[in-house]
Amino acid sequence: MLEDSASRSAFGAADKTPVEELAGSCAHAAKGGLSENTERALRSDLTIYAAWCDARGLAALPASPDTIAAFVDDMAASRAPATVRRYVASVAAAHRSIGQGKPAGGEVVKRALRRMHRRKGRRQQQAGGLTWPLRERLLKVPGDRLIDARNRALLAVGYDTMLRRSELVELQVADLVVEVDGAATVLVRRGKADPEGRGAAVYLAADSVVLVRKWLGRAGIDDGRLFRSLCRGVLGERLDASQVPRIYKDMARRAGLPPEVVDGLSGHSTRVGPAQDMIASGIGLPAILHAGRWKTTTMVNRYGERLLARRSGAALLAQMQRR
Repeated sequence: MLEDSASRSAFGAADKTPVEELAGSCAHAAKGGLSENTERALRSDLTIYAAWCDARGLAALPASPDTIAAFVDDMAASRAPATVRRYVASVAAAHRSIGQGKPAGGEVVKRALRRMHRRKGRRQQQAGGLTWPLRERLLKVPGDRLIDARNRALLAVGYDTMLRRSELVELQVADLVVEVDGAATVLVRRGKADPEGRGAAVYLAADSVVLVRKWLGRAGIDDGRLFRSLCRGVLGERLDASQVPRIYKDMARRAGLPPEVVDGLSGHSTRVGPAQDMIASGIGLPAILHAGRWKTTTMVNRYGERLLARRSGAALLAQMQRR
């Protein structure tokens, strides 16, 4: 519950419910400073938290550390650890927005998170990698519809650029520059790691450029967004980011791939797979970091951990011992 008038004035009109007030609070305070995806997740997380507090007659904001710890314990019973950590981060952001930054970072909350990690571990499920063999198989799926041309171009660009799905759907035709050798660069104007829009040029191979040109030509697109929605053959203005993993999964089903492979594909698969291919090909870490626009090696090591294990000291020693 939001009990004091200061809290109510910080979060909206008095006729709003506590859940609505809390859900809109941090997003309103940081308007323009958050990406659409972050704002959406924040509202969703805070709605869940506020409803949980409201059902138990507990103050949601400001909350006591004991309340947040109890929320962690309850959520940990049914949610993945990464999801619970995100909930806590959202609750902390809401408290910071009214100058109450300590409750979510208190020792009692940290102990609750440690309990969760000891019980469930910290390892997150990894998206299936859309590696080169899988890319080739999906691109060979028969189909001559306009939507097939778009999906092939989308998949090829996703693999080459290693873009997140939100970045992929924002690419602009005007930012695609084709070189004399048929390859191209495309400007990524803004991304998760570049919220202020400094921009970065990424590489697009010549065979991918062919697929992009085929899609643009058939769709009659010469400016605006590179990828558009399609409904019964009618071109829309914007392809929603949520459709990207659905497109990959649909292509995989049509390729006759096993259900576990289909289910493992996500919008992140075109970051995981190329990173694995680069490691397997012996490409150096600096070049991999540049391609994926990573600032640290954490995700590369995670994506390629099984490949890297085969290059470990233990693996090299076993080779030297001929076993």
